Amino acid sequence: MKAKLQLALDFVELERAINIAKEAENFVDIIEVGTPLIKSEGMNAVRKFRKDFPNKEICADMKTMDVGRMEVEMAAKAGADIVAILGASDYSMLFECLKAGRNYGCKIMVDMLNVENLTEKANKIKEFAPEVYICVHLGIDQQMKGMKISCEVEKLAKAGINNIAVAGGINSENVGELAKFCALIIVGAAITKSRNVAESARKLKEAIEKEISIKSEFKKASSEDEILEIFKKVSTANISDAMHRAQVMNYIKPIKPGMKVCGKAFTVRTFSGDWAKAVESIDKAKAGNVIVIDANGKSPAVWGELATLSCIQKGIKGVVIDGAIRDTGEISKLNFPAFVKLITSNAGEPKGFGELGVKISCGGVDVRPGDYIIGDDDGVIVVPEEDAIEVANRALDVYEKEDRIKEEIANKSTLASVAEIEKWESCKR
Repeated sequence: MKAKLQLALDFVELERAINIAKEAENFVDIIEVGTPLIKSEGMNAVRKFRKDFPNKEICADMKTMDVGRMEVEMAAKAGADIVAILGASDYSMLFECLKAGRNYGCKIMVDMLNVENLTEKANKIKEFAPEVYICVHLGIDQQMKGMKISCEVEKLAKAGINNIAVAGGINSENVGELAKFCALIIVGAAITKSRNVAESARKLKEAIEKEISIKSEFKKASSEDEILEIFKKVSTANISDAMHRAQVMNYIKPIKPGMKVCGKAFTVRTFSGDWAKAVESIDKAKAGNVIVIDANGKSPAVWGELATLSCIQKGIKGVVIDGAIRDTGEISKLNFPAFVKLITSNAGEPKGFGELGVKISCGGVDVRPGDYIIGDDDGVIVVPEEDAIEVANRALDVYEKEDRIKEEIANKSTLASVAEIEKWESCKR
């Protein structure tokens, strides 16, 4: 029997979730009222989905860890066919949920998020209730760090566990392989962030039924090349949001509108007007680097047309200067990304003071060699090298969610109505 496709709706706005579910309805078997939606709207969300989708199974993702009997009963009475609880709970709570599920004709899904010795616990649960779904779940925050769905799915299958469900980071490229072992495939973002929800759901359903891989637009970064590809795609605003409103460099802007720079930092510390180390850095930096110069935020210029031509020859992706630049007309014609604090005509002297490849401060933000530098018309932002995978994936998530909202606004809506601004504002007063 082919795996079922469950649509996970992790929203806080009920109307948005309903509308997306209606777009995907023809290609999904189960509709999940996600935990954020339940926390936002309570059992009213489950009741609404039960009413609007009478021919679909409804899953209430309660993530219950305590008072299990009460929560399962509550969700079942609201119209849930499946209730998801947490496998990390004590066995006594799990068994109470299972008994309540049987009493109210409701299936139980045990979410094994962050459960150690997963196979051992799954076997014990199955001894008591062979009908439950055992869900292997990679959490969203784990996905953002580049983690993949583990081999636990295959391990469970080999251990004789049936009714396996799987969730977390699933798209049309990897779902076909998972479908070989699972009874239930849970997909959220790869459908809900799409501009064409129905088409994305259709592709996933086809990949499940044929157990094949179909190219997906929704993938996470796990390598340097993938990180750079994402940073080139997203904006500094997306990255700032992903980093909890991280600060861009103060007063540093592109000399020509429309320029974007993206690469790993090669750092220079020098004095105002001393352009020797700036020029030396071109020979030391690698192709693909962005040269970042701390020149004390003052004139005279430490960079010009000749340095720019040298960078182009070397494959340097751009320059960021907390200081001054000149020859901006010529540099603009070369379409070389240059982000600076000051523009001036006069150059300094090559005295040779300073250092290369050290931690610096540029525009009030610390930069270390190897950190990721991304700049656009809104400014320049720094992503620490060790955080790059997570930040790239979170920034892409912001970008994709905004892309979906653009589609909703285009359908004669507004940002305020899509995000239900008035409703959430009133709670802050």
